[in-house]
Amino acid sequence: MPIATPEVYNEMLDRAKAGKFAYPAINVTSSQTLHAALRGFAEAESDGIVQISTGGAEFLGGQYSKDMVTGAVALAEYAHIVAEKYPVNIALHTDHCPKDKLDGYVRPLLAISEERVKSGRDPLFQSHMWDGSAETLADNLAIAQELLVRTSAARIILEVEITPTGGEEDGVSHEINDKLYTTVEDAIRTAEALGLGDKGRYLLAASFGNVHGVYKPGNVVLRPDLLKELNEGVAAKFGRPAGSQPFDFVFHGGSGSTEEEIRTALENGVVKMNIDTDTQYAFTRPVADHMFKNYDGVLKVDGEVGSKKTYDPRTWGKPAEASMAKRVLEACGNLRSTGTKIK
Repeated sequence: MPIATPEVYNEMLDRAKAGKFAYPAINVTSSQTLHAALRGFAEAESDGIVQISTGGAEFLGGQYSKDMVTGAVALAEYAHIVAEKYPVNIALHTDHCPKDKLDGYVRPLLAISEERVKSGRDPLFQSHMWDGSAETLADNLAIAQELLVRTSAARIILEVEITPTGGEEDGVSHEINDKLYTTVEDAIRTAEALGLGDKGRYLLAASFGNVHGVYKPGNVVLRPDLLKELNEGVAAKFGRPAGSQPFDFVFHGGSGSTEEEIRTALENGVVKMNIDTDTQYAFTRPVADHMFKNYDGVLKVDGEVGSKKTYDPRTWGKPAEASMAKRVLEACGNLRSTGTKIK
């Protein structure tokens, strides 16, 4: 199937919300990790989301110029071609973009999609993330309002992060403390500024103790039940029926979460869960295994010639792809998206 159209992407999110499941959003940094993500979704018979962070886009742009826009556009165009060979719908998304990188990343990519839409084509990306968690909430929402006008007109969904996620990702870091929990007041101010779908669709990355990166059990206290409080508070404020879920939530920093925590998040409106740390490790682990086991083949030790078959990138790249695809397949099972692809 081709990359999801705006209509299909909206249908994907609606189905996830109604069915109490979420799509894994897999960060990719190469054509090979892209194929690993696509393969995992296909094997799970799940539609999904592939995303590129600013750091990932810079890496994709090549280390000579390190141009984020070039890297993101190149992989997106590549994805539009190769995704047709996989029997699932895939949405393309740009991950965390802080204020100082908006002009070098999201805004130029938005401009490209705006021109595509003007010419009768679909946008290049289906959603973009604005990470204003390092700003005051007032400044964060002001920029979100500006971006929402543009994304809505370009048939793109905006993702906003209104309060911090702990840890570090692509140079944006926050301490692990009590500020990692969004309040009902924060949620109400967001709805007042961005509407509840009437001004354009957006995904909300609220904080409930989330932390990027690797952490051991007990080091982080996740409260996915907080999402229910946010929905209830906003529903009451804006006259929505009791039990309604005004927000489409995103689960950031999900690596290492328990099945119970994930299940609670899904019941409370999470439709997208970012997965990067676990899939990075899944990709790298077989490579390390190959290098250790074939040390004298991948290196020309003591003047020997080595073994071309062992240092050929395809030799270790294939198990790396298979391992990452397996982790994506597992994520689909955890998030209940297995077998839910749109026919």
